[in-house]
Amino acid sequence: MKWDRFIDSRENGTVLHKSIWKRIIEETFHYKSCYFLTEDEGEIKAVLPLFHIKSHFAGNSLISSPFAVYGGVLAENKEAERAILASVRKFSHEINADYVELRQLDSLDDEQLQTRDSLYCTFKKPLLPTFDENFANLPKEARRMVRKGIKNGLTATFDINRLDEFYNIYAASVRHLGTPVFSKKLFKNCVEEFQDNVDLLIISQNNKPIAGVLSFYYRDTVLPYYGGSLPEARAASPNNFMYWSLMERARERGAKYFDFGRSKIGTGAAKFKQHMGFEPAALPYQYYMKNGNDLPDNNPMNPKFKFAINLWKRLPLGLTKWVGPSIVKHFP
Repeated sequence: MKWDRFIDSRENGTVLHKSIWKRIIEETFHYKSCYFLTEDEGEIKAVLPLFHIKSHFAGNSLISSPFAVYGGVLAENKEAERAILASVRKFSHEINADYVELRQLDSLDDEQLQTRDSLYCTFKKPLLPTFDENFANLPKEARRMVRKGIKNGLTATFDINRLDEFYNIYAASVRHLGTPVFSKKLFKNCVEEFQDNVDLLIISQNNKPIAGVLSFYYRDTVLPYYGGSLPEARAASPNNFMYWSLMERARERGAKYFDFGRSKIGTGAAKFKQHMGFEPAALPYQYYMKNGNDLPDNNPMNPKFKFAINLWKRLPLGLTKWVGPSIVKHFP
């Protein structure tokens, strides 16, 4: 389709801009999509994947894109960029939206947009051609931790049919962080939509699954998107071994880049990625705010969520699996 071909033609286009993500979000969360494009003589010049969200925490908002680390406007030129932003501002007034959130990889030059680049960073680096080169490219401590995982008897298995095992690991991992878990339907939809461009890695110790990561492939890049490990298995160093195993798998599949995705600046997740040899790059998320209001602050770093996060960590895992999906949809 024309939309996807345009994304493929843009250097900063991501799989999260493509129609596949639209279908996954619609099928899982039933948000209303409002995709914008500008054309010139039948040729697309700019696109903006957008969803209309109404929730207690997100308010009445337009987000590009929910549950996506990247999104926002892709344009061939400034004229097309300005045209699509003008259309979105007009639409936001028509539906009385509180704000428009654009999860940009590159900031847009528009005086009506406010930028927040101090919350999230992303991590991406090239994969080298051989096993030895890639392993040598890991920092010394990261290599030591990978060897420790091997010494602890960890094994790596790629098997998309082990989604139930992965979901149990993922649910336990995010409960430990105080975060509500997604429904299993999200992961099933990802597997069905991505088909050959999705990989599921399970890390086991003594035949017990202790860690896992679901990854997406797009063009020459692998994006490990949903991952976690059992809190009680941390001593075995499964995460270093897991992401090293994925690097090797991706290299063998012909990927040239490893995109470690976003993390909140200064958090343990960001430090782990740096420990694995990745340099952070700030993500310039941009907002159009109704009446110039303050930027929304609905992320877990906000102190107002501290009590809820600590309480969630103490809930039984089965309860978090049951209640979590109905809560997490309010934090897109």
